[in-house]
Amino acid sequence: MERLKFLVIGILALTLAGCGQTIVETLNVPEAPGFDAPGKGRAVVILPFADYSNAGNIESAYRRNMAVTEALTDRFSANGFSMPVQEDVFQYLINEGVINYIPYEETKSVSMVNELSNEWSDVMKDEIRRYIAEQNTTSGVGATSPGTHALTKNAVAKIGRTFKADYVVRGRILEYKSRQDPGWEPWKKGILPFINGGTSRIMFGFASSDLYDEWNQQITGAVYGARIGYEHSNWPWEEDDGETIFGMSSGDDANAILWGSIGSELGKQSYRSGDVDQAVVQLRVWVQEATSGNVIWTNRVDVKVSPESFFADNQYDALFNKAIEKGVTTLIDNFVSTGL
Repeated sequence: MERLKFLVIGILALTLAGCGQTIVETLNVPEAPGFDAPGKGRAVVILPFADYSNAGNIESAYRRNMAVTEALTDRFSANGFSMPVQEDVFQYLINEGVINYIPYEETKSVSMVNELSNEWSDVMKDEIRRYIAEQNTTSGVGATSPGTHALTKNAVAKIGRTFKADYVVRGRILEYKSRQDPGWEPWKKGILPFINGGTSRIMFGFASSDLYDEWNQQITGAVYGARIGYEHSNWPWEEDDGETIFGMSSGDDANAILWGSIGSELGKQSYRSGDVDQAVVQLRVWVQEATSGNVIWTNRVDVKVSPESFFADNQYDALFNKAIEKGVTTLIDNFVSTGL
């Protein structure tokens, strides 16, 4: 009884100690750059990137640009460069007519958004969301090619003088999309999708239709199951009386069909599992000398990020943030080592 009392007290103590919040804090520029940092005493102006990724609507284009700009700011700061506030640069470009501001409020889709809270079927709600996405994709030159305005050398020099900068940084977002990781590592996909999916790919190749892919997985699972059922049957291996189904004796049919059905269902479930999302980001960056407008350095990076295992964080924001951070770090480190 005394032990039970201590056990209850211990559980209550753990429960009370567990109240609160879990905090994850990240400082992207962990410490001030050293005295001999390569960018010490130099300033850069980061312009909005031209977005050719054709991913999403105007709102998502703004957010992609913001994510890239923030990563560039952190990396330049870590190398000792100084920069103006990005909002000041943005407002200057609007005032000069270099870029156009396009609002992305969902004013045309308010009633449709309200419909999502009604008792529609899941299929109908998916159609409503698709229609909202189409309505929120604004047409026009400024919307279809955000940030693609060309700049003359005089315009670049004027930006440099306005912000007392040594360099002007421009770039392109060439790709920004998600896809399935083509790898087959079992610690990423899971054991069952690895076994069944790999066998299905060997037997049937790659099908362009999701329905065919699902059939492939089911057939493969059924073959596995039938074989297991046959091997564990009490009937002899050889045929009897010439009555066979796919080479199996008639006495084995029930056992093989049962296991084949189980394997087919497992194959179906493995098709619907084992997805490994991968974030793909491709960037091009130019650095121009502010006084002359001449390009002094340019390079391109293509980054693909996926979870290391099925226990890792596979949320889109984590994958894309890591891809942008890795790509920008590689580019700016290359500029610092070769372009300065």
